[in-house]
Amino acid sequence: MTAHPDPPCSPCTWYIAPEPYGSSAVQQMLREFQATQVALYGYADDPSDTPPEEFVPPRGLFLLARDPVGRPAGCGGWRLLGPGTGEIKRMFVRPEARGRTLGCQILQLLEVDARDHGLAHMQLETGVLNGAALALYERHGYTSIPAYRAGRSPEINRALRKAL
Repeated sequence: MTAHPDPPCSPCTWYIAPEPYGSSAVQQMLREFQATQVALYGYADDPSDTPPEEFVPPRGLFLLARDPVGRPAGCGGWRLLGPGTGEIKRMFVRPEARGRTLGCQILQLLEVDARDHGLAHMQLETGVLNGAALALYERHGYTSIPAYRAGRSPEINRALRKAL
């Protein structure tokens, strides 16, 4: 496996740690994530459609980021998609924490964990209207691929992939 250096993230003031997908703090973040998606696109996938066990090591991981006083500020996870390939899911940073490298830090931690679990590739979906997410993933080496989920519209969704 060839390692690809990622752009460094600035020093952080965030506490980022594994958190069960079903925890109340994660579920609150996922409700905010879904509301943001609904406001942007008029609808959104229901985060509860993803079984919590998909984010349990060694087949996945879910991270919750907290600010210096312990308030949830961001989240994201990876799950096994297929042999050697993981999928980034539910990346979200609260508006007041955006622009301060939190998304970068969560993404890098997820990629390192997936690589440590033997994965060679990571892929994800994001919306075409989410310019900040698209820019983040592009900076970290993700490139466009054809949709890998049935029924996804290229006018709304972008599928991306990266070799770890």
